[in-house]
Amino acid sequence: MKVIITKELAGNRCDKALAELTGKSRQNILKLIEDGNILIDGKPVKASLKVLENQEFEINEPEPKSLELEAEDLGLDIVYQDEYVAVVNKPKDMVVHPGAGNWDNTLVNGLLYELDDLSAINGVVRPGIVHRIDKDTTGLLMVAKNDIAAESLMEQLKNHECHRVYHALVYGVINENRGRINAPIGRDPEDRKKMAVVKDGKNAVTNFTVLKRFKDFTYIECKLETGRTHQIRVHLEYIGHPLVGDKTYGRRKIIGDQGQFLHAKTIGFKHPKTGEWMEFDSELPEYFTEFMEGLER
Repeated sequence: MKVIITKELAGNRCDKALAELTGKSRQNILKLIEDGNILIDGKPVKASLKVLENQEFEINEPEPKSLELEAEDLGLDIVYQDEYVAVVNKPKDMVVHPGAGNWDNTLVNGLLYELDDLSAINGVVRPGIVHRIDKDTTGLLMVAKNDIAAESLMEQLKNHECHRVYHALVYGVINENRGRINAPIGRDPEDRKKMAVVKDGKNAVTNFTVLKRFKDFTYIECKLETGRTHQIRVHLEYIGHPLVGDKTYGRRKIIGDQGQFLHAKTIGFKHPKTGEWMEFDSELPEYFTEFMEGLER
C-alpha cells in the first residue's frame, strides 16, 4: 500500500499521520513500524519521524498467520461486558493466552467462546488481552472487545491510570502497618526464566497495607503503581516476606497444592468510549478463605 502525506498532516509524527490516513489504529501502525514493514525510499522508518507534505510511504502488511484458536466452553465468570470492554474473573491454574505447551484451555480460548468480539491488536494468540496475571493468580482482568478499547486500556495501563488492588498471604509477620516497595525489576542474571530486583531494572513500585496478622503469616493488600512481570511476587521476596505457595519465588516449603495465595481483587479504569470511571470487586477464592479460617483456628 502506498500512502502520501497530505498538507493537513504535515509536521505530525509518522505513526499518528499514517493512522489518520489509513484508518488503522495507532497501535497497529506502531507494530508495523517496529517490524520494519513501513518504508520511505526503501528504508524502514521510525515512529517519531516528522512527516512532510507529499512524502510517500510504503506499507507492507504481513500475511496473516494461519493459526486458528479453538473456542472452548470453560465456564468463565464474565463479571461485566458491553460492546467495548469485558471484565472476567480468572480462576486458578488457567494460563491467560496460548503459547508453547499451552494451546488450549486458556483464558483466551474461553473468551472466544463467551464473547462475540475481541480486539486483534495484540496478535493472533492474544485477542482482547491488554494485561495478564500469572497462571496461579486468580482474579479480575480487563478485556478489550475492539481496537478502540484496546488502545485506551493499554494507554491507561502505561500511564498508571488504572486502579489495581491485589490481596496476598505472605510468610512471616510484617510489623509495619503499611509500606512502599520501590525497587527496579529486570531479568534475574543467574536465572533468565525469573525476574529479580536488579540495579539496571525497570522502575517498579508496590504499595502494601496489612489487613490481618497471624502467628506466622500476614494477610496484605497490594496496590500497583507499575505493572512489571511478577512484580508483587518479586517485591515480596525482596522484603523477606515471600508469597505463600509461590513455587518460583517462595523459597519456603509449599503448603498443600492450592497454588500461590495472590488474588487480583479490584480493578478500576475509565471506559474507553464514555470516559466514565468503572470499578469492579471480586471475592477471594474459596481455597484462600478456607486456609485463612484454618489459621484463625
